[in-house]
Amino acid sequence: MAYVITEPCIDVKDGDCTAACPVDCIYEGGRTYYIHPDECINCGLCLSICPVDAIVWDQEISETQRHFITVNKEFFGPDVTGMGSPGGWSKECSTVLDHPFVAGFEKAATAA
Repeated sequence: MAYVITEPCIDVKDGDCTAACPVDCIYEGGRTYYIHPDECINCGLCLSICPVDAIVWDQEISETQRHFITVNKEFFGPDVTGMGSPGGWSKECSTVLDHPFVAGFEKAATAA
């Protein structure tokens, strides 16, 4: 079980969550951040500080956001970044790559 970063983070990337994470399990992609599911210790600090409410515990995620469990996990796999389990974020782990779902995601137009 782990926390998951969902749609509200896409193209926002505030970054407060990365500073709050005691194990550096939040990694930067091109359009969003991703939580490594095997490195997350479920402390909830990221959840408490996220200004756009993009972080959700995987056991409480809504059906409409459930695919982000797979998005976060696959980001680290061979088909996206090939990072595997780096053991904690470092500057060298930041990438412009995103999971294909995030890369192709179109945000809804905001009302003027």
